[in-house]
Amino acid sequence: MEDSQPRFLKACRLEPVDRTPVWFMRQAGRYMEEYRRLRRRYGMLELCRNPELAAEVTLQPIRRFEPDAAIIFADILLPLPPLGVEFEFAAGEGPRIHRPLRDPADVARLRPVVPEESLGFVMEALRLVRAELDPRIALIGFAGAPFTLASYMIEGGHSRHFLATKRLMYEEPDAWRNLMSVLTRTTVDYLRAQAAAGAQALQLFDSWVGALDPDDYREFVMPYSAGVFRSLEDLGIPLIHFGTGTAGFLELIREAGGSVIGVDWRVPLDEAWRRVGHDRAIQGNLDPLALMAPRPILKGKVEAVLDRAAGRPGHVFNLGHGFLPETPVDNVSAVIDWVRGYR
Repeated sequence: MEDSQPRFLKACRLEPVDRTPVWFMRQAGRYMEEYRRLRRRYGMLELCRNPELAAEVTLQPIRRFEPDAAIIFADILLPLPPLGVEFEFAAGEGPRIHRPLRDPADVARLRPVVPEESLGFVMEALRLVRAELDPRIALIGFAGAPFTLASYMIEGGHSRHFLATKRLMYEEPDAWRNLMSVLTRTTVDYLRAQAAAGAQALQLFDSWVGALDPDDYREFVMPYSAGVFRSLEDLGIPLIHFGTGTAGFLELIREAGGSVIGVDWRVPLDEAWRRVGHDRAIQGNLDPLALMAPRPILKGKVEAVLDRAAGRPGHVFNLGHGFLPETPVDNVSAVIDWVRGYR
């Protein structure tokens, strides 16, 4: 009888698999014409908040590429409006927070969040996808980590230097702790609701944590990320801890938690795995821009990642961050074929 257990979940548990599982961050989205057609009719938040549309976008790359996992189509900032922090997607600029948090009074105004009520559309999308998904393909839920959410809320959008974030962190430590505590509770409740709705693994995205030095991470961020993972351990499903720019403190990322550690392309995969420990699965770590390279170069980089994994159980092939809109679809197919054909 064929084993129908998703290959992705087995790898996350450090179990042997017949081939390296592969999925991609941002695998549903702007590089696909199917998605662009929908975006010409609907805004980003409309797609996220309509369960049928979010499910359709989630499934588009599954139908085209058949990766080993689907990740629900959503945005890490969706919990912000229930907290009382409104935002919009500005054309060509990304998210823009209407009223950034800058002082203790702003933090004190944040509201408690009941995810099943204010974010129920995400859970309904998960249920719709799970009902249609081949049982051999895993379904991943996700959320932004407390630090990354806090950074958006304070900076008002993308930032290069995180000046306002670090200013609040250093000058208003009580307000910082209050903010991070609120975001930790919100993130835990949101991810638990996703698991209840059918997510078989959960990924915590700490996209901006590389802006910190190791000491600041240890003092101001790690206790809260650790609180998220500690509060989810009883679910018994893979918990993926992913951040960018973390090469300087991978050991602290491991200590914060996660049964799978996602790494970006700035550190060789074998070195990263040695540092986080082979008792953890690892996810990564092709440079997303390698997908723009000529095919021989791209294939060499894919094989270099696989060579560094050395066939050890517990490797999930992925990018070191998400797809760019310019990513050639044919190169995505080629990467999947090379991973599947690798021995």
